[in-house]
Amino acid sequence: MSYGQGGPQSQWDPWKPHSQQPWNSGEDDGTPDWAALAEASETRNKRRKLLFIAGGALAAVAIGTAVAVAVVSANGGDPEAGPSNLPATASIPGTATATPSFEPTSAPPPLNPADFISSAKKDTAPLGPDTLFPGKQLTLGDTVYTKGATDDTSGCASVAGGTLPGILTNNGCTRLLRATYTHGDIAVTVGVAVFDNAAQAGRAKAQTDDRSIVRSLFGKGGVKPFCDGAFCRSTRNAYGRYAYFTISGFTTGKNVTKKDTDVFGAGNGLAQFTVNQIHRRGQEQAEAAAR
Repeated sequence: MSYGQGGPQSQWDPWKPHSQQPWNSGEDDGTPDWAALAEASETRNKRRKLLFIAGGALAAVAIGTAVAVAVVSANGGDPEAGPSNLPATASIPGTATATPSFEPTSAPPPLNPADFISSAKKDTAPLGPDTLFPGKQLTLGDTVYTKGATDDTSGCASVAGGTLPGILTNNGCTRLLRATYTHGDIAVTVGVAVFDNAAQAGRAKAQTDDRSIVRSLFGKGGVKPFCDGAFCRSTRNAYGRYAYFTISGFTTGKNVTKKDTDVFGAGNGLAQFTVNQIHRRGQEQAEAAAR
């Protein structure tokens, strides 16, 4: 009897347990259908390959994910701190225009020392002979001068000579400070006339002439008389609200001539020292105001 004719045929599924195997012919001779068995084996091998390929792909994805996580963790540091917990850039408000911009700035210009010594309203630092002429000695180049007597008076005209008294009075001189320096038999008196503003000081200086002199200061501090009847050398100038003068001569009573370059040098050096002191006064006040 052939299983291929008549009633329902049972289908053999190599993957289904206890299913019947088909034979090569309708006769039941007990011989296996080797062609069918080979075909079934090939089918099983194909399915096994597909499973291995699919599994390998999944493994590759898993490894790639692990590497990516490791890289992010290494670069981001502590995952609980810092910008690694921020949302994606596209969802951060304002990131499209997040480039910082800064207004151009510049340091304010330094204050001008001359502004502070040009007006009594701004020139408020302590003023006296000891502030303009500090210490007991003064070194100019290779020469050391000894400071002698100092003086400070509101009666400007009383310590001026020649044409200077009227000039100081007419332009509003409020104080006149003096100091005398000596080196050997050379003596120099420096006088600083104080005005309320630079305009007054400038006018006073412009009105002076060769006969506009500050009186020498002697008799105090052991300074011998000088420039009291003898020919002496004088200078005059102005800076800010100050006009400053020098008179230089010999304590021996000798007249000063053009050959006495040491006397000229002493007068020029002390005039320069005085204007430097006035400028330093303005500089210190400018720095204090800037702070």
